[in-house]
Amino acid sequence: MWLPVLGLLIGLLLGFMSDLRVPPEYTSYLSIAVLAALDTLFGGIRAQLQKTFDDRVFVSGFFFNILLAAGLAFLGVHLGVDLYLAAIFAFGVRLFNNIAVIRRLLLTKSSKIQQTERN
Repeated sequence: MWLPVLGLLIGLLLGFMSDLRVPPEYTSYLSIAVLAALDTLFGGIRAQLQKTFDDRVFVSGFFFNILLAAGLAFLGVHLGVDLYLAAIFAFGVRLFNNIAVIRRLLLTKSSKIQQTERN
């Protein structure tokens, strides 16, 4: 479980330390790709806590979600429709759902540990 979090922290640190600028016309693509990546990251953490983690599913889901989200945004720009909003909604809902499940799993695990220590 610590490996995805470590990767996220290293990525954030490198991102803040570099002077890389994204052109304004690509910011919507990048924001959706980051949201898709966060969804995959928290889905991986959830799967690890539920003991169902599969690294092939995680890696393929990571790249597929990013490409799908960026593709929707690209298609929407060329059609003149805000399709990126659909990706934001879908990944946002999944992200918050994964965070809620992670919180419940951690609280359940914490309760079991406390009950074991009492007995």
